Amino acid sequence: MPDFAALSTPALILDEERCRRNCARLRDHVHALGAAMRPHLKTCKNLEIARWCMESPQGPATVSTLAEAEYFAAGGVRDICYAVGIAPDKLARAAALRAGGVDLILTLDSLEAARALLAFARERQLSFAVMLETDCDGHRAGIAPDDPLLVILGRMLHDGGQEVRGILTHAGSAYDGGTPEQLRQLAERERAAAVAAAGMLRAAGLPCPVVSVGSTPTAHFAGSLEGVSEVRAGTHVFHDLVMWRLGVCEPEDIALSVLATVIGRRADGGLLLDAGWTALSRDRGGPGGFEVHGYGLVCNLDGQPYPGLCIRDTNQEHALAHGPYTPPLPVGSRVRILPVHACATAACFDAYHLLRGGRIEAELSRCRGW
Repeated sequence: MPDFAALSTPALILDEERCRRNCARLRDHVHALGAAMRPHLKTCKNLEIARWCMESPQGPATVSTLAEAEYFAAGGVRDICYAVGIAPDKLARAAALRAGGVDLILTLDSLEAARALLAFARERQLSFAVMLETDCDGHRAGIAPDDPLLVILGRMLHDGGQEVRGILTHAGSAYDGGTPEQLRQLAERERAAAVAAAGMLRAAGLPCPVVSVGSTPTAHFAGSLEGVSEVRAGTHVFHDLVMWRLGVCEPEDIALSVLATVIGRRADGGLLLDAGWTALSRDRGGPGGFEVHGYGLVCNLDGQPYPGLCIRDTNQEHALAHGPYTPPLPVGSRVRILPVHACATAACFDAYHLLRGGRIEAELSRCRGW
């Protein structure tokens, strides 16, 4: 049993063996289908962990903030896709990264964003690399894969001296649930949408060397990546209870947990813990998720879940655990809580405590900010 006595709770625990295994599993699957990994580092936000999941120490990589791009660039990562629509006021930071030798790729999906980028680039005589975002499932951002706007944007950028790097899409609706067969169908729809959008650009005589897809569920359930050059999954590095509910992983694959201390017992038998929503987040995990796992599954110190014991309520610094059977743990006992959404839970902490060979061997900091 690991000895966590020296840690103050709540503390974020990362199991290195599970994490490396998760990285290798998806990388091998994606390679077998003929594509490369461009892992989304918004999940880990740490250089050492990034090196476990990237193709090389230089990348390629995906980020969700320019603070992440700056942090990873300082650590030697040189091929970075900023996969959030570029805001005009962030173009100067993006330009500084490119001037420093980083192949920073920007993303946009509107005429307004393209015009702002072109005006900035023209004034400073710069060239940016740009991905056009297409919407494969009506989930969030992007242009429909058959919308002529894709060609209009591509032509504007290309004729304006910018580099059209390719097409990017994200099957975010995969997190809402479904059967394995439905997730396989969604993975194919994601692939087909990106390939179709790329085909529109190429038919118009525009370059499109990169076709990029990405979500952890669709990446694992993909049966084909024909026409796709890269996959941008990120949650797979840690996995979480959403991935378990979707059939992507098992609880024993979840590499992240929150160490907490029992600070009381309620009259109804529930355990009161010192890890509230500031340590766990209040992410419910999509439709039907809360009924299955609450705000987290409670485990013993070996990381084995107590059957049915979940976090059912949280306050800022308190969590209430209930289950069909609640173990009679005395005040001062330690437990580990598996996260509903690894990205949201990890974002509550400044650092990981790295579990290696049953011992806490290191502390790994996380970059912060936007």
